[in-house]
Amino acid sequence: MVDTIIGADGAPAGAGLGAGAPAKADLIKDSDTANFGRDVIEASMAVPVIVDFWAPWCGPCKQLGPMLEKAVVAARGAVRMVKVDVDQNQALAGQLRIQSIPAVFAFFQGQPIDGFVGAQTESQVKAFIERLMEQAGANLGPSPVEQALEKAAAALEAKQYAAASALYGQILQHEPENEEALAGMIRCHLDSGNAAGAREVFDSVPEALRTKPALVSAAAALELAEAAEKAGPLTELAARVETNPADHQARFDLAVALHAAGEREAAASALLEIIRRDRAWNEEAARKQLVKFFEAWGPMDPLTVDSRRRLSSLLFS
Repeated sequence: MVDTIIGADGAPAGAGLGAGAPAKADLIKDSDTANFGRDVIEASMAVPVIVDFWAPWCGPCKQLGPMLEKAVVAARGAVRMVKVDVDQNQALAGQLRIQSIPAVFAFFQGQPIDGFVGAQTESQVKAFIERLMEQAGANLGPSPVEQALEKAAAALEAKQYAAASALYGQILQHEPENEEALAGMIRCHLDSGNAAGAREVFDSVPEALRTKPALVSAAAALELAEAAEKAGPLTELAARVETNPADHQARFDLAVALHAAGEREAAASALLEIIRRDRAWNEEAARKQLVKFFEAWGPMDPLTVDSRRRLSSLLFS
């Protein structure tokens, strides 16, 4: 299981992410009249078994079958699936009164408990599987990937960047487009001071995923880190602001540098001070940068909530 990926010292232990998860071949099989009792009736004593009656010439069957298989695999062993070719098993189809296909029956504890006939959407298939699990009283708990994401986030929070990166990497081997893992990998690079590595990861993310909340937040953090590299030394910027409080550019650069140094509250306050003095400065650059802070921190972060309140007070006073 995922518990073995990180050892007690926080270092990657190298175990496979999918350890303990049922293989697809164990969840989905072809069956026939002779083996129906064993593959369906007996197997359904433990978990619901879906029977997909299909034929090679049936167009809707070719669309429904893969959707069923995907949902069954996602259920991680809570349900199983048996496929029966009606052309090769006409007697069985006759016994079950299969008159049109695709036809799907679900058995649990030896009895049919649900089913449908005809094409279905992916959301309908998912709801069907969830209904079966509920009827069977399935209590799955978090998936191996969910467990790994939790451990990776904890390692990142604890500044164990190598361990977090290893976990996110293993997750991406199994799910290359997992937005949380991609965002986590970017954060690992950023928090360890490697903005170039973070940029390389982000640039590899498909465009369709870049609007996902986790990646929007990671992208904002990356932009802030890259801007900080150009902002200048903290002490020099602070001195410029102290000498000339009306130097909005210096205060703006100071806010970016403070954020990069982990001084988030001071960074927000610096931008809010610019807005208080001249909200329209540089085409509202301070407000726009503050919004980037919010994106990087996340909408539920206490500092985001407090800074939004302070911003509203300034804008609508």
